[in-house]
Parts: sequence; C-alpha cells; structure tokens
Amino acid sequence: MKAAMVNGAGETPVYADFREPQADDHHRVVRVKAAAISQLAKARAAGTHYSSAIVHPFIAGIDGAGYLSSGEPVYFLAFSSPWGSMAERTLVATQAIVPLPATLDPVIAAAIANPGMSSWTALTRRAHLRKGETVLINGATGTSGNLAVRIARHLGAGKIIATGRNLQALDKLRTEGADITLTLDQLPAELPALMEQGIDVVLDYLWGQSALDIMLAAVAGGDKVVRFVQIGSLSGQEISLHSKLLRSSGLTLMGSGLGSVSNAELLASIGEFLQAAALRDFSIPFRQRPLSEVNNAWSEDDSRCRTVFTL
Repeated sequence: MKAAMVNGAGETPVYADFREPQADDHHRVVRVKAAAISQLAKARAAGTHYSSAIVHPFIAGIDGAGYLSSGEPVYFLAFSSPWGSMAERTLVATQAIVPLPATLDPVIAAAIANPGMSSWTALTRRAHLRKGETVLINGATGTSGNLAVRIARHLGAGKIIATGRNLQALDKLRTEGADITLTLDQLPAELPALMEQGIDVVLDYLWGQSALDIMLAAVAGGDKVVRFVQIGSLSGQEISLHSKLLRSSGLTLMGSGLGSVSNAELLASIGEFLQAAALRDFSIPFRQRPLSEVNNAWSEDDSRCRTVFTL
C-alpha cells in the first residue's frame, strides 16, 4: 500500500510503499479517508516533540478519519510507531478510535479535530470552565486559537478576550464570538483593567513575553484565582518565571497536552467536540491535496490554511 514515509530524523515524508497492517486482538485496521498536517505531526516527524519515540522508517501523521472494515466512519489517533495516519490503511489501537457522527464529513473531521481538541480539552478537562466565566485566549489568530473563540462561546463563556498580532484576523474574531480583541503590543497596557474586571481562564497558545505579561498582571490583580492553561509555544519555549508569581497570588498554572490529560480523557473530549461539530459550524480554512503530493505539500503548509490529505 502507499503511505507518507519518514525515513530519517528531520526528513520530509515521501510517498512510497509500506507493508500492509494486520489487525489483532487489540488493534483495528482503518481505511483512511483523510489526514491533516498539524504542528504536532510535523514535530513528531522531525523527532523534536517531547512525545516522540519513533523508529525509522515510519508513517507520518498523528490522527485522521476513515472507515472500519464494517464501513463505520471513525476518527482515530495514531501515536504507535510506525503506524501513522497518512496511509491508505493503518493500524490503530481499539481504544484510540472514536465513532464519527453520520452527518459529519470525514474530511472536515480530519481538518478540525486536532486544532479543536486543544481548546475543548483545555476548557473541559483542565480549566473546568463554568458558565458565564471570562476567557482570555492568547494567540487567537491561528487556526487553533480561532476555533478556541467559538468553542469557548459554545461551552458557555460569558466574555471572551482574544489577542494576536494580525489585525485583520483580530477584526474577524469579533464576528465569531470575541468581545474584546487586542494586539500583543496593546496587551500590557490593557491588562490591569481587564484583571480588575475579572479574568477566570487563560488559554495560552504563545508562551513568551505575552504569557509572562498576563501572569504578572494576574499576580498584581490580587488573590483572585486565574486558571492559566499553557497549550502552545509559538513565541518561544522558555520564559523567566519568578517563584513568587505562584506563591503570592491565586494564579494557577497548568498545561494541556499529551501527558497532562490521560489518553482516555483525550479521546472522550475529541468525541464530544466532534459530536458538537455535527450540530454547529466549527469549520476552518483548509485545502485538500492527494497524499501522493505529500513531499511538496509538507513544506508548503502554513498555519493559516490547513492541509488535509485525502485518499
């Protein structure tokens, strides 16, 4: 069968032949319909993500949508090397399979599942968002952050504050559920007043200086608990965080990602998100490309328009 194969650390996947998967007592064969490029898929392919434990060669991709031998549509996670998602067929642990709603296009499911689960899981499993609370989404202009605005509103957020660098994208977020939008340059000056009004949950896709600015403002704002959930690090991997930030305030700092949420809870949250996506619009910009174009598409992919390989 054909697959997107990674033959060495840091190498771009190539379209090539790979052995056929064989089902067993704990794994099912999935006929793949669609699989998307994500930052996580890229990082694992490069061997730079903390969850990477891969022997070459292996199939690229960490999730997708397709069909079981019975014809049942499913979404799946594919973290067990060498069986990634970007192949005609792949081997998936039984517990890593989620039924797809019959009304949800598998291609759309493959496009939205990974960026959608980042905020759905963070809000429901880590921050435990309560109806009417205020959510600040730091780095809301990317695909995941954009979806986070709509997901936070769907889950009952009372006020949503969105930050980012792209003014045009921030303006668009006002039509999609954001009550307040701020550029990262505006953020430090506006934070004291926002903290005084009350921020309950922060979803941080950036880390770096803007994350530190938010935490410093939370500490200065008094003893009110601010649940800060770290999801992504587009602005850098490290910051200088003084210990008193956590000792002298109600700031609660936590992460949301592989390892901080059990696999069972991660799959459950994805299932909830996909069920919701069958009932309302959580669409994002994406382009379909045949898997045979993986070598070129891998480097051409950008964060503004998701690439979904179809088979």
